[in-house]
Amino acid sequence: MKKFVTVTVMTASMISGSANDIKYPQAPTSNTVDVYFGNKVADPYRSLENDTSASTLGWVEAERKVTEDYLSKIPFRDNLRERIKTLMNYKKSGIPFKKDGKYYFYENDGLQNQSVLYCSDTLGGPAKVFLDPNKLSDDGTVALTGISFSNDGKYTAYTISRSGSDWTEIYVMDTATGELLPDHIEWAKFTGAEWDGDGFYYSAYDRPVEGKEFSNANENHRIYYHRLGTKQQDDKLVYEDKAHPLHFHSASIHDDNQPLFVYGGGEGLGSSLIMRNPGSEEWITIEPSQDYEISVLDVIDGQMFIYTNYGAPKYRLMTASIDAPQRENWKELVPEDKGVLTGVQFAGDKLILTYEIDAQNKSFVYSRDGKRLNEMKFPAAGSVGISSSKKHDEVFYTFTSFTYPSAIYSYNLADNTSKLYKSTDINGFNMDDYVTEQIFYPSSDDTMVPMFITYKKGLKRDGKNPVYLYGYGGFNISLTPGFSAQRLLWLENGGIYAQTNLRGGGEYGEPWHLAGTKQQKMNVFNDFISAAEYLIKEGWSSPEYMAIEGGSNGGLLVGACVNLRPDLFKVAIPRVGVMDMMRYHLFTIGWNWASDYGTSADSKEMAEYLLSYSPIHNIKNDGTKYPAILVTTADHDDRVVPAHSFKYAATLQSSNTGDAPKIIRIDSKAGHGAGKPVSKVIDEYADIYSFLFYNMGINPVVE
Repeated sequence: MKKFVTVTVMTASMISGSANDIKYPQAPTSNTVDVYFGNKVADPYRSLENDTSASTLGWVEAERKVTEDYLSKIPFRDNLRERIKTLMNYKKSGIPFKKDGKYYFYENDGLQNQSVLYCSDTLGGPAKVFLDPNKLSDDGTVALTGISFSNDGKYTAYTISRSGSDWTEIYVMDTATGELLPDHIEWAKFTGAEWDGDGFYYSAYDRPVEGKEFSNANENHRIYYHRLGTKQQDDKLVYEDKAHPLHFHSASIHDDNQPLFVYGGGEGLGSSLIMRNPGSEEWITIEPSQDYEISVLDVIDGQMFIYTNYGAPKYRLMTASIDAPQRENWKELVPEDKGVLTGVQFAGDKLILTYEIDAQNKSFVYSRDGKRLNEMKFPAAGSVGISSSKKHDEVFYTFTSFTYPSAIYSYNLADNTSKLYKSTDINGFNMDDYVTEQIFYPSSDDTMVPMFITYKKGLKRDGKNPVYLYGYGGFNISLTPGFSAQRLLWLENGGIYAQTNLRGGGEYGEPWHLAGTKQQKMNVFNDFISAAEYLIKEGWSSPEYMAIEGGSNGGLLVGACVNLRPDLFKVAIPRVGVMDMMRYHLFTIGWNWASDYGTSADSKEMAEYLLSYSPIHNIKNDGTKYPAILVTTADHDDRVVPAHSFKYAATLQSSNTGDAPKIIRIDSKAGHGAGKPVSKVIDEYADIYSFLFYNMGINPVVE
């Protein structure tokens, strides 16, 4: 039986929206109908999937004009932009890491578009610029996404992204002089440079069809070896899997003359793993399936250290001999604990294990034979990142929370003490005036869900406090406490920031994740709706002051919840969202999300379930009042292609959903979010907060 049928006839028209006298441009329409297992589903805005067509480009420009006209009339927009700029204008330092006796760290003087990588001979001593990505473009839209030193330290490979795209380029420079070598790799993706001898391994796709670089599905992810001084077309093909063109493949090698590991992903919830010994062409299968998360952390004296959730939904640490690496030969080194094991670091002859307990980090020092020695003491409940190496005893960590800007500490392994190395000072803002508490609320099925609430001390529960409710709920990703300078604008104006840890995330291990996937996805939406209901019931706020925001999978969350409960929210900000659940798997790497979502091609039941909540397909058209909606996307987003947001906005604007505005902000020379220049971040949040305050009827005070 043919599952899928498409019929298309193009038409065009113009409509106008009544929201605040906004005249919405109508996208070119068609009578396209797809058939899923006998069920006909209309897709009138299919042409917007062609992001390079004249009709789409014309619609985009018309939408940009509508959005700018609307936002430009908000009287305090410019003042908010200046306040956000002031709040973000402070020195931001990254955690130091040590290589060949030198210290490296990233730093931003406040408003630099990209952070600069520095190098110093001594800790805290004079530093020189090692690599400044701000010099790679005139507008800050080229981002440095990673660096990798050759094992002898002589060369440094670095990866860049242009305009926020996932496409990666690799360059190589002389570490001592900074001189750029002629080596240049293009059309790489989801890769770094894994050094081995006088070259490195990397993953890449074929050169994409011109004009479709940011939308066509990516297939045949291969691993190559590049030898310095040669051209890319001469690189050696190391691994490909012709039978599975949609799988990802990534190489990992921990030192010269060690085994090469190749991970496969994109089909299951974890990764397959094979290895090849030095000098051999034979591949040894360690784990054939993608059923489990597996990561070989290092190989020391012939022993593999393996981080995995095989047999341990909250993860554990295993070991195996390199001579018998198959899963059946693994031995448990550190068993599963009550918290989720989220990271393992080598530190001299010790190990540092970081756990997530109720969405907060705790770290412990272990001996290499698996004995817990000490708990590291952190300033408060929050999130940590650790920098350490098996080659030395120096340990650094960053700590941050909602009201605690990122600070860097040095840690002494011998006496279990920490010392503040660098702190952050934000001029004109007193963090002591604010507080964070964690509460647990019941979802619709009585599952208890954690949520952090941050607000100004002395705030009254009178139902009139504006709330910014944020969630994600997917792909085993946890939301832990973190600091945001632009969020301070919301807090200083009496706003509450609420961050909820929905099912689908990784906060409580694989069972929590699976409870929000495929035909359990409705749990995620119910958890989010229940968070809003709790905040209203407990007197924190009311629907008139409730705003929701989420990005990517979180954009899907916002779009679905607006359709389910439009009465609960005053403002909604779906950012770079997955809005068409029937076709998401047909673009770039969308197929990779099937392990969480399922696809419309899987079965009749799966197609019907996806259709039941797909944001585009469930927008009401009967006069139901929707909140004010600001959709955001970007022209170089090749993770969640802008067609999702284009079609969603066009459907909203043509539907009878009340008088609140439904506009779309389409950024240029930007992507899914990573590497976005500071100047663009300031502009984006000025628009988001202007839209929020304006549609809540709040005149913010700019200090």
